[in-house]
Formats: sequence, structure tokens, C-alpha cells
Amino acid sequence: MNLNLLQLLASAGPLLWVLLLLSLYVVYLAALRFQVLGRLQGSPDATIERARVTTTASGPAAALAEMDWNGLPTPAVTVLRAGLGRAERGTGAAVGAMNAAVLAEDARLYAGIQALGTAAQVGPLLGLLGTVIGMVRSFLVFSQTTSPTTAQLATGISEALVNTGAGLIVAIVAYVARGALRARADRIAVDMERVREELPCWLSRPTGKPLDFEFESGVARR
Repeated sequence: MNLNLLQLLASAGPLLWVLLLLSLYVVYLAALRFQVLGRLQGSPDATIERARVTTTASGPAAALAEMDWNGLPTPAVTVLRAGLGRAERGTGAAVGAMNAAVLAEDARLYAGIQALGTAAQVGPLLGLLGTVIGMVRSFLVFSQTTSPTTAQLATGISEALVNTGAGLIVAIVAYVARGALRARADRIAVDMERVREELPCWLSRPTGKPLDFEFESGVARR
């Protein structure tokens, strides 16, 4: 008995529909998160450098005003804006504001990644459950019929194998998407950490004196 693809899927039982719904969820979530991270992945280097120069020359208030006008909506810029907004209250207040902003941006960056990891673990388990159910059906055929036909045995075996394959496909797609999303989120998070480390150094430098040394008559002095 030859089975086409539709017949093979139909013989896999109702558990296959659960796996199909799970696969659609994985694809939808991965596509959504790639789209979100794509919007947040713009390079903030130029904005950070302008903010550094303005902070050193004119103070954090001027840098914050410039960022409100030209800043990109990236996580690093959001953290920098939070620090500059509290800079007038001291370096400690700026660092605290940046820490809170980093926590909020981390939650936004890594949202959905844990769900993909869970789907990658649940998929093979559902496939294994389908395998067990299919094999049980095959053995029931032996208990009910002394001479089972190939078609009777094929129903349970095909249910077992199709569910196993579907569970593995869901797991592979979810794991690959999870790894790619985490790598992209990590690259964005590096820029946030860079801002959090550098801003206190900008604030500790006296306003209007961007250099630590002045040169007079060819001799460096503090």
C-alpha cells in the first residue's frame, strides 16, 4: 500500500496537529523577534561619540538636549539618555539610572528567546509521545489479529515515525532561531555595557576641559 504525503500526515494522528501549531508559533515568534532586533541594531557609535564630546565640552544637559534631537532609538542610546538625565544629581544617580535602563532593555532584547528554548525542548517530547502512541497501536493490532496485514501495521508505525520527525524539525528550527536571536541580542547588549562603563568617566572630567593635560611652551603640565 503506497501512501502519499497527505495520507501519511493524516495517519499520524491528532498529536501531529499539536506539533504543527507549535511549529507555527516558533516561526511566528522567531520572525517577530528578528524584526524587533533588526530595528534596534543600528550602530550607536556616532551618537555616543557626539554625546561624549558635548558632555565634556558643555555638560550633560547639553548632550541630553542634542540626543533628544538627533538620538537613535537604540538600547545603548536609551541607556545613555537615562544616565545623562540624572547626571546633574551626581555620578551615582546617573549609574543607578543606567542600571535600571539596562535591566529594562535586557528584558526587551531577550524577550521570546526563553520561549523558543522551551519549544525546542517540548517538540521532541511531543514527538516521542506520538512515537509511543503509534507503537502501542501497532502492538494492539497483534493482540487483536492473529495475522495482521501490512496496512494494519503501517498505520501505527507511520504515526510513530511522522510524529518523531515532526518533533525533531520543530526542535531544530527553534534551536537555530534561538541561537541566532541570542547572538544578535548579545551584540546589542555590548553597546549598552559600553555606555554604562564610559559615562561615569565623562562625568568625572571637568566641563570645558576635554584633555587631562595642557601644553605650554612645548612642556606638558597638569
